[in-house]
Amino acid sequence: MKFKNSFYGFLTALVIVLATNYLLTANANTPIAQVPNNPKFAIPVECKLDKDCFILLYSDRDPSPKAVDFGCGRQTYDGHKGTDFAISDEKIMAKGVAVQAVAPGKVLRVRDGIPDRRVKNQADQDAVKNIECGNGMVIDHGNSWETQYCHLRNGSVVVKPGTVVKAGTQLGMVGESGLASFPHVHLSIQYQGEIVDPFVGANAKSGCNTARNSIWQQPLSYKPTGLIRGGFADAAPTMDDLWSGKFYDTVLPGNSAALIFWVQVYGVLPGDKEHYQLFAPNGDRVIDNKKEIKSAKKTWMGYVGKRNNSQSLAKGKWRGEYSLTRGNKVLVNVSKEVQLN
Repeated sequence: MKFKNSFYGFLTALVIVLATNYLLTANANTPIAQVPNNPKFAIPVECKLDKDCFILLYSDRDPSPKAVDFGCGRQTYDGHKGTDFAISDEKIMAKGVAVQAVAPGKVLRVRDGIPDRRVKNQADQDAVKNIECGNGMVIDHGNSWETQYCHLRNGSVVVKPGTVVKAGTQLGMVGESGLASFPHVHLSIQYQGEIVDPFVGANAKSGCNTARNSIWQQPLSYKPTGLIRGGFADAAPTMDDLWSGKFYDTVLPGNSAALIFWVQVYGVLPGDKEHYQLFAPNGDRVIDNKKEIKSAKKTWMGYVGKRNNSQSLAKGKWRGEYSLTRGNKVLVNVSKEVQLN
């Protein structure tokens, strides 16, 4: 049997490819717990949204080769047919963040055993051809509603075809299997075989200027820009470093080569203003740096810092402050501290 067609979040310039085959079938004798014709769905991750997890990509609502999310923003890409619930990095992924059923139903198809590997280039993409969804499952909710979950952590799937689930039943863990360039679960919802954007509901017109009949169980706000992580490092970070979970240290040795204050955010637009400040242990502001972002980016990383020339950095508690402003509205505001011993 086959998974329905689906496209997955991909933050580098890689070719979007169709989703994959599932081989296992359900036990037809197991009853389906049906949802009503006007269902409400929970989020698929056991976390506090916008605190422990965040929505990085939304469904594409533009039928043309262009792309637009339901809020008329750019946190999607052409053909993306789901909602990507992300966590900050692979260190958190390794600790385990549960993926949960969003409504009662019966598991139809399951796959596990696909390695977690963050896709970074064409070779990585080629390695997951025909298994783009990675580890996951399809659940039948009755009354022509189905949900699909992708990119679960290798070895974490705890259901099988025929398993009857409730809303909140654990299905596995957030991972990076298949065509995934960050740790997340991709959730797609179908009604009568057609993809449904849960922020606008079934049978909605294409485009972003359409009625919003949300089918989420709890109201979910549209947040196309936000913080992923922030902190300090002893060397200039890369995006790969941050997704892998480096630089959680709150204490650094006094002989570090440099002191770098960094931030990672999502959904920046041209004209957004960044403001970096770095304060020494005595309270002096040693860096006051303002920048304007020149192009839209689905994920963004920036940093400032000082080299430790001849142990010139004072020991003690350093503080970094960052803000991201669009017009007159502050979208991200971060304050972090590190002890330099």
